[in-house]
Amino acid sequence: MRRLYFLMPDIETTHGLVKDLLLSHVEERYIHVIAKEGTPMEELPEASLLQKSDFVPAIEKGLTLGAITGVAAGLVAMAFPPAGLVLGGGAVLAIGAAGAGVGGLLSSMVGSGLPNSRLQKFEDDINKGEVLVLVDVKRARVDEIEELVKKHHPEAEIEGAEPMSPPFP
Repeated sequence: MRRLYFLMPDIETTHGLVKDLLLSHVEERYIHVIAKEGTPMEELPEASLLQKSDFVPAIEKGLTLGAITGVAAGLVAMAFPPAGLVLGGGAVLAIGAAGAGVGGLLSSMVGSGLPNSRLQKFEDDINKGEVLVLVDVKRARVDEIEELVKKHHPEAEIEGAEPMSPPFP
């Protein structure tokens, strides 16, 4: 799956685009709309905390760094065991898993409070009244969706396309 970013000029154009996306079999759960605060969204699928915050990138980093730290701590404990304890590979894996869990938990709490760094380049346009539409589609449908968007807004360009992060669909 790829996440496509499109800027629409106004909320009316966005309504038409979302309607056509739904008619072209893009499920509503794969469409996310971000508009200026106070904009009446009505039935538009508004972006959730997962799209608006740095939650997903933060949890990815936290899991990775926590696992690395946990495995390193497990290896150190195995090399220099406390008096009377013998640690094996299973203990290293358990400590690595615990480190990943703690790292993921702590980083997700921090990331959920930060605005999405990937959306910062759209902030000025959104504040001017444009509407950002995020669409998650299969790679084979990227061109089809771009044409559908251009039908509603001929000047529209894909403002970004990135692979979806695997932890959360």
